[in-house]
Amino acid sequence: MQFLFLIVLLVLVLPMFLTARRQKKAMAQTSEMQDALKVGDRVLLTSGLHGTVVGLGDTTVDVEIADDVVTTWERMAVRSVVTEDVEDGDTEFDEFDEFEDADVDDADGRDAADADAEGIDLAKRSSSD
Repeated sequence: MQFLFLIVLLVLVLPMFLTARRQKKAMAQTSEMQDALKVGDRVLLTSGLHGTVVGLGDTTVDVEIADDVVTTWERMAVRSVVTEDVEDGDTEFDEFDEFEDADVDDADGRDAADADAEGIDLAKRSSSD
């Protein structure tokens, strides 16, 4: 009976021990990566935001997310250093540019220009529907 108890205990405790060990190792690697950050590194933050490190503090990192847009984050918010290059440095969404000049139709098939010409306020009409 005691032998069965030891086997059951081993079956339950061993996976917990191995999982905790794996998590501890992953946390140590992440901590090392965050401590090794340097200016110019492309990073991925825990929020999913991509940027370039432009400044470092003891516990903070300044990340440039667009031209001349710098935000300050805790170092713990850096998930990983991005090593793959962005094609041609172009991060714009060119496939959506075609929609900038397109007319937007409302539910009745009228576009905004037709509604303006007829004196219809689409915002009021859509809120009353």
